[in-house]
Amino acid sequence: MTQYVVRRCLQAIPLLFLVNVFIFILLKFAGDPFAYLALDPTASPEDRAYLRRSLGLDDPVYMQFIHWYFGDDWYMRDLDFDGDAETPGDRKGILRGDFGQSIRYARPVVDVIGDYLPNTLILGSSALLVTVIAGVSIGVFAALRPYTWIDNIVTTLSFLTFSMPIFLIALLGVLFFSLTLKDLGLPYLPTGGMYETRGDRSLDELLIRLILPTMSIAAISTARYARFMRGSMLEVINADYIRTARAKGIKERRITWLHALKNASIPLVTLISLDIPFILSGAVVTETIFSWPGMGWLFINSLQTLDPPILLIFTLMVAVGVVVFQVVADILYAWVDPRIRFD
Repeated sequence: MTQYVVRRCLQAIPLLFLVNVFIFILLKFAGDPFAYLALDPTASPEDRAYLRRSLGLDDPVYMQFIHWYFGDDWYMRDLDFDGDAETPGDRKGILRGDFGQSIRYARPVVDVIGDYLPNTLILGSSALLVTVIAGVSIGVFAALRPYTWIDNIVTTLSFLTFSMPIFLIALLGVLFFSLTLKDLGLPYLPTGGMYETRGDRSLDELLIRLILPTMSIAAISTARYARFMRGSMLEVINADYIRTARAKGIKERRITWLHALKNASIPLVTLISLDIPFILSGAVVTETIFSWPGMGWLFINSLQTLDPPILLIFTLMVAVGVVVFQVVADILYAWVDPRIRFD
């Protein structure tokens, strides 16, 4: 197992490197992050040139990538327009923990992400918890009643929900649970932000505002989990060892939740391992619709203003998360199913 994990990690290094090269080149051809200063009468062309030069944006693309990865403290950069003084760069590069400084926020990238990542973790963990509990329960419930009218309803609703785009589900939730209920004079759910602008930022207010974005994310995922869980359970409950357990007189509830569910949960491990990295990166559409100040909301704003340091670290986080949790999923396979070995 140890050799397998080490081998997978070594294989991930060139993959992550290629992903970063690809994203870096795309961002460099996307435009000038200081283009907005052309509309500012107080910013002269010399000021724009100095900002670009100070951040190394006038260097060739390959040299910018080297500076971003390895730092530029070894590289002497002339930051003065008179050309007389040269000062060494002060960026250490991401390999030494320096992720650069955000152009829009004028703060270190780590500090900016530290402000938004906890909000995404709150929303993402809530959505994942609801998804796993609801998806597993619905899938098992339908599998124990195969091809009945209950199973047909669950299957139809799952297909319908899974085929709907997440923005449509979010907007329908806003329309019904917020606007319609408010017009009817009934209690309604708020739709914007984590707290009131001048509120006391209480836990109750956070939980209320968490309902709509959580349900929007969980709706599609629950349908997907339920479909996979139903199919996996149908295969397991007809296995020979399940019939043997029934013949021994073991209670049906124990057979379902202890023997069958454990062996049917391998697809669930795969789904969760794929969902967690995107939870860490933020539900982009949902956070934008509900003005939830998380990583997805930060990504959209950084994309609109072309803030390369934020966008690069965002994509790097997603790539690393996918690789790490895929390795974790492989390890969990061996724990869930003793027949799986990586030796």
